[in-house]
Amino acid sequence: MASKLEKWNRIYQNKDNPGEPAEFLKNHAHLLPEQGVALDLASGLGANAEFLHQAGLETQAWDLSPVALSKLKQRQAGIITQVRDVEADPPTANSFDVIVVTEFLFRPICPHIVAALRPNGLLFYRTFHHDKVSKSGPSNPDYLLKNNELLTLFGDLRVLFYEEANRLGNLTCGERDRTSLIASKPELSIS
Repeated sequence: MASKLEKWNRIYQNKDNPGEPAEFLKNHAHLLPEQGVALDLASGLGANAEFLHQAGLETQAWDLSPVALSKLKQRQAGIITQVRDVEADPPTANSFDVIVVTEFLFRPICPHIVAALRPNGLLFYRTFHHDKVSKSGPSNPDYLLKNNELLTLFGDLRVLFYEEANRLGNLTCGERDRTSLIASKPELSIS
């Protein structure tokens, strides 16, 4: 069986187009700070990182695949890339004003993500749900969210936006396969 690194390098080897940034990130760009440090965690080819960079943020993109990050660096030299297994080496505390995570789920890293946000920092998190309508994304339940799970995983943050429609109503409309959360870290209170 191929290692995680081999798997992701193989996926990105023949893929050059990063696609579009996450729709919920674009639709809520007005929440982004005018300046600050942003992280696209498990960035892949870096569509979200490019969006954050174009929004004027000092942007870092971390991914396990050097192939993906090399392609991102060729397109956008202004983004700081780092080959990093975030499951083994999560971000350090109080490091980022914005963290974006899309289509990646490793539950043990969630407390580290919260800690890595600075006060008033924003988290944009979107990944696949167990009750998805299509066959896109993973089938392994370890990589699929349960109902309201993002609210539990990031319960210390203030929810600004949450979407989890899945199998309700007209299944041909709206986002059905993924759950999205935008949340902010409260300011430190001084007693």
